[in-house]
Amino acid sequence: MTPTARTTAALVACLAAGALALQIHVGLERRPGLTVWQEIWREARYFTILTNTLVAATFAAVATGRRPGAVWSAAITLWIVLVGVVYHALLARELSGHGALADAALHTGVPLAVTLWWLRFAPKAGLSPHHAVWWLLWPAAYVGYALIRGAVDGRHPYYFLDPGRSGWDGVGLWVLALGAAFLAGGLAVVALARALAPHHRR
Repeated sequence: MTPTARTTAALVACLAAGALALQIHVGLERRPGLTVWQEIWREARYFTILTNTLVAATFAAVATGRRPGAVWSAAITLWIVLVGVVYHALLARELSGHGALADAALHTGVPLAVTLWWLRFAPKAGLSPHHAVWWLLWPAAYVGYALIRGAVDGRHPYYFLDPGRSGWDGVGLWVLALGAAFLAGGLAVVALARALAPHHRR
């Protein structure tokens, strides 16, 4: 990785980590009886939070000299972009103050920053359509985690993963629809990477 790639990766890591910290702060303001660790555990039910955490860790590693592979770079980009797309399509709501700032950073700022970094710096050679299938593992694992955790504590993170609101048939249809969106997005990432790879400066 070039010094510019590492420096910008550090900025992306700081943006993601700062957005996560601000979101925890907002949660504690709203729920003053919780400890920091209780709020972190509460927030950890959300795909947005977990995926932004992966972004922060990945880009911190790049900033310290680790070179990400093409498969992982594309995967983390796909996942965080879909965080933004799903949020703005299905979950967006009006907020104010620190809550609005954290929300914008987690769902818009970080996805845009990661996308720009991937377009400019990430390795892109060697991606193929079968990788788009492998990239479904993270959202699939999350769905299992969210359903199990919701069944245990009675709180589901999103209405489309809540059997009490959408019914199991509805949850199944939502999972299939979102899975199709992730697969289509993955195939689009592969196609774009193949288009850019011959001209990509390594």
